[in-house]
Amino acid sequence: MIPRYARQQMTDIWSPHSKFQIWFEIEAHACDAMASLGVIPAEAAKAVWERGQFDIDRIDEIERETKHDVIAFLTNLAEYVGEEARFVHQGMTSSDVLDTTLAVQLSRAADLLDEGLDKLLAALRVQAEAHKFTPTIGRSHGIHAEPTTFGLKLASFYAEFARNKDRLASARKDIATCAISGAVGTFAHIDPAVEAHVASQMGLTVEPVSTQVIPRDRHGYFFSVLGVIASSVERLATEIRHLQRTEVREAEEFFSAGQKGSSAMPHKRNPVLTENLTGLARIVRSAVVPALENIALWHERDISHSSVERMIGPDATITLDFALHRLASVMENLLIYPDAMQKNLDQLGGLVHSQQVLLALTQKGASREDAYLFVQRNAMRVWNEGLAYLDLLKADTDIAPYLSHEELDALFDLDQHFRHVETIFARVFSD
Repeated sequence: MIPRYARQQMTDIWSPHSKFQIWFEIEAHACDAMASLGVIPAEAAKAVWERGQFDIDRIDEIERETKHDVIAFLTNLAEYVGEEARFVHQGMTSSDVLDTTLAVQLSRAADLLDEGLDKLLAALRVQAEAHKFTPTIGRSHGIHAEPTTFGLKLASFYAEFARNKDRLASARKDIATCAISGAVGTFAHIDPAVEAHVASQMGLTVEPVSTQVIPRDRHGYFFSVLGVIASSVERLATEIRHLQRTEVREAEEFFSAGQKGSSAMPHKRNPVLTENLTGLARIVRSAVVPALENIALWHERDISHSSVERMIGPDATITLDFALHRLASVMENLLIYPDAMQKNLDQLGGLVHSQQVLLALTQKGASREDAYLFVQRNAMRVWNEGLAYLDLLKADTDIAPYLSHEELDALFDLDQHFRHVETIFARVFSD
């Protein structure tokens, strides 16, 4: 990923140095286990830890000749370790190193993503609590529906990202497996105890059955979860973009001193951060289909998955990590305009209370068909003529036998819509 959309903590996980360091630790821990089993001399395992080093430029130089990255690494490692290096990688295959390393990297990436989710959840909770009873209009199909509160809007997003946190935890657990099982996963030339030791040392669990690789359904699941989280990022970003539209302007991104919105129009305050997040979500989701297609490898293994994972592993995790932290910052600094919310809520002259009138008429004896007719015909006049809905209802002779003026007034009370806000908040913020 380009530095513009990357945080150093996440890019470090995918750096060449980090990758080769994990390779070294896997090989060294495997030597320890083989030494404890008496398969290799204890002095050899000790030598690997004491003298083991690597040089990235030298590895690249060797790979240009061997055309094999793991062999290049092992050759360079041997240049430092010396004669004892002949005991390194015994009974192992390249995938043992590569797949276990990828499991470590994805697990560490998941931990950082979890931190980003926590930051976003905290920001959402603060804003939701602050605006628990701030009236705003709910919209369906982009059209005014019924009143809600801005806090409830944000509670919806909080609950969604809380589910995403659970999904990520599940995906992390699923991806964090170790395979040190040899050429086709039969342990023909290595003891399963070696795999168990490496798994323990690297913070992983043992893969129950590998072929030459860890099964790619795990990776398909992991990247699918990242795609779901990215879609949630986009949903919240899209909501903010809509609310920032000039005709709405109920909320907007913070606009800092000295910030410029347009090279041509000095007045512009554009939702550039959330537009950016919408685009980044597309990048993360683009990893999902290739990850799912990687599941169907030939027989015990082919390498059609390899080039894909070398790209989507860093790209998807780095991008989503950046997106979560950017979105958290947007929510922490979001500018919220309750007066504009109230103005928009009142814009249609009370039409948003139509369902309350409909239900009240049926409860007073009108058929649903007649009640709908009475309510809708007056509503259409409000749309077309800009009249006050309550005045029209009070003047309707078909409604008068069922509802008094006082009863109609009561039906236009916002409290009806907010009486269960506390119940919903208790469900969402149960901790």
